[in-house]
Amino acid sequence: MTVKAVPTQPFPDQKPGTSGLRKKVPVFRQPRYVENFVQAIFDCLPDRAGTTLVVGGDGRFLNREVVQTTLKIAAANGFSRILVGRGGLLSTPAASCVIRKYGAIGGVVLSASHNPGGPEGDFGIKFNGRNGGPAPEPVTEAIFSRTKAIGEYRIVEAADIDLDTPGDVALGEATVTVIDPVADYAALMETLIDFPAIAALFRSGFRMRFDAMSAVTGPYAVEILERRLGAPAGTVINAEPLPDFGGHHPDPNPVHAHDLMVEMTGPSAPDFGAASDGDGDRNMIVAPHLFVTPSDSLAILAAHAHLAPGYEAGLSGIARSMPTSRAADRVAAALGVPAFETPTGWKFFGNLLDAGRITLCGEESAGTGSDHVREKDGLWAVLLWLNLLAATGKPADQVVRDHWATYGRDYYARHDYEEVESAAAEGLMSALRDKLAGLPGRSFGGLTVEAADDFAYTDPVDGSVTARQGVRILFREDARVVFRLSGTGTVGATLRVYLERFSKDRLDAPTAEMLAPVVAAAEAIAGIVQHTGRTEPSVVT
Repeated sequence: MTVKAVPTQPFPDQKPGTSGLRKKVPVFRQPRYVENFVQAIFDCLPDRAGTTLVVGGDGRFLNREVVQTTLKIAAANGFSRILVGRGGLLSTPAASCVIRKYGAIGGVVLSASHNPGGPEGDFGIKFNGRNGGPAPEPVTEAIFSRTKAIGEYRIVEAADIDLDTPGDVALGEATVTVIDPVADYAALMETLIDFPAIAALFRSGFRMRFDAMSAVTGPYAVEILERRLGAPAGTVINAEPLPDFGGHHPDPNPVHAHDLMVEMTGPSAPDFGAASDGDGDRNMIVAPHLFVTPSDSLAILAAHAHLAPGYEAGLSGIARSMPTSRAADRVAAALGVPAFETPTGWKFFGNLLDAGRITLCGEESAGTGSDHVREKDGLWAVLLWLNLLAATGKPADQVVRDHWATYGRDYYARHDYEEVESAAAEGLMSALRDKLAGLPGRSFGGLTVEAADDFAYTDPVDGSVTARQGVRILFREDARVVFRLSGTGTVGATLRVYLERFSKDRLDAPTAEMLAPVVAAAEAIAGIVQHTGRTEPSVVT
């Protein structure tokens, strides 16, 4: 096996977003496209010689091919040991777990998260650092700069390795170790969650349905829920990871997990329902006849975390992304711990976690996590829910309603306008920013603006400032609307409008009814129809 230096030329479009480089599969299939980006990552790791690297992905279309390419480039770039999940699989939280457990310099994680897969679907590559979390902005900027100047990549000329047989394989001067993708993660869960209590819950006849959405979490959920905890066979559905996710959109929300929602709202609904996404970092929680918003789920888990062995000592703090509802803030106040509001993007939680400032964190887009890894973790959130159900002995819907009775209810919804023409979306946001100073004191649809700003974040750990993170409109009536453009899509722009209204007394009203004045105010202020031509959102969650 020899190392070959292959001349190449830069591609102009390899700028990583908040979750790495995401493009359509045909873009990644261009000759040298993957090689250039992977080499650029390694060029930004000057201390890589002799270190350990982790490689794995969510199993979507192109995953195996890019794993093989990444292994060969890594072997040519001085890494002494490369850990790769069997079959090329590693859920995103499991990759973070493995990086941290084995002291790796970092990991190349192949995923486009909850985005669709298949030959015409999405693909992604991101780098996670030593702490197991997504690379911070200075690193992603350095990678992008390198992609614009790259002149060659280095690769070992060798046959593809057998990804399906655990063990060591020599690849150039490196050793590639094919590992069980589930084992280290499952072992970590057993240190955090009361497995015996949950096993007893299942023995009592507790019924659950977990939809793995034909994505990477399937093997993890089968091993932990059915084999280790004793849930009946068939508790996990759509358990086999498929390159195209079975033709479905692996986003765990009521729209894309439709069959699960039908079952959970049917006459013989299981006691608890849950789902995870394409790469295993997101979750959806459903009680019988009651969808639990991700914002409420974070708050409820924070209020009950002490019931699990890994969190018996209490929480050091709680963080949420800015668009996430303020429900978790109310729990933090009751617990007497700090509450942090960060920009969207899991990397912003990393500094707070590493500094010990927070224990739990989450975001409205179905991501919840803790200090056990540096990624959001879908299956962990489900297990923590099971732990609190086992410890309290309460039905899931009662847990939610008791929480509202104690803290009040933040009615919440997100309206997504997908694949909006980019110039139109940018024009809407620009117009919004121009009118911010004149909004306070004005009334729209019966709501009066108390404050309006373009959210900026000063990191309390390192002092870095992140600006222009979304327009916030706060109303005197304890309601709020947030406008921002998403960075996770691959076509056009996605305008996200987040709607929130708090009530201490009305706890069981229809969400659409409670939010109707906020929806009307959002349209009156932003002119969504005027700017985008859209009279209704693509998806409401």
